[in-house]
Amino acid sequence: MRKFFQASLVLGLVFLVFTSCRFSRVVRDLSPEHKEFLSGVRYIINKKERKVFLDLPSPEREKFIEQFWKKRDPDPDTEINEFKEDYYERIEKANHLFREGGTPGWLQDRGRIYILLGPPGSRDKYPTGYRFYDRPSEVWYYGFFPIIFIDYSYTGNYELVPISAQYVARLLKAQIDLKPEVQIEGETLGFKLNLEKIANDQVKALIEIPYKNIWLLEKDGKLETTLLLSLDVFTDSKKKVWSFKEEYSISIDQDEITETLGKNYVIPVEINLSQGKYRMNVLLENKTDGKKVKKTTKFDL
Repeated sequence: MRKFFQASLVLGLVFLVFTSCRFSRVVRDLSPEHKEFLSGVRYIINKKERKVFLDLPSPEREKFIEQFWKKRDPDPDTEINEFKEDYYERIEKANHLFREGGTPGWLQDRGRIYILLGPPGSRDKYPTGYRFYDRPSEVWYYGFFPIIFIDYSYTGNYELVPISAQYVARLLKAQIDLKPEVQIEGETLGFKLNLEKIANDQVKALIEIPYKNIWLLEKDGKLETTLLLSLDVFTDSKKKVWSFKEEYSISIDQDEITETLGKNYVIPVEINLSQGKYRMNVLLENKTDGKKVKKTTKFDL
């Protein structure tokens, strides 16, 4: 039995080494354009997509790349893919912000978090350490979550501390869990969009934003921000027939943070229309950091 186990283990290791070498060889043989694509999307491509891409013959990879971005397009009705534009803009910004350290900014821990979560609500720098004689550090805030980076080697290459890695995982999971059944979904400011028909010519839109996804600034012992909500309704012929725009101020006392963290901030909006088929665009902006999230849904009256 033991010999069988050892033989199985050896065969398994041989298979893993063979598979690893095979994929390494495939990556090495990619065209410069396809290598650049695969490297650039390392933070958002999943394992299955990566395997499919590498298994495809070279002529089919262009079609894969087109579909890769298309399914991530937040608004297919526009010519610009906002997700793709935003992603590459963040890479460029990360390279500009984190130039020290000897590694391109977007490949450092700070660059990776910046690309995945966007700019933090606030960024506190401690070049001589949080306390005297400490190592250089930075603390970024995403809502209630502090993300800590430390320059252990004094080279300018700040590393994400383990406890903060757990917070990042929670934030990324929240983004996935919050995907609604609509055509478009957002990132850190993710919200749920629900429609309730309350009459033949009236529908109520409910925008629910988890407080943990809202970036807030501390001011006079409170956490505050202002949300700007815009709604536009279009007919099947893309004619705008209704619009709405309003600001909503949020203020939370420090002693209410723990209780509030698990709740949602809910915005109800009533819409009056004649019977027909409609498409509604919802744009939510956090004026503290300028983050915008757009979603679209269709409904009938």
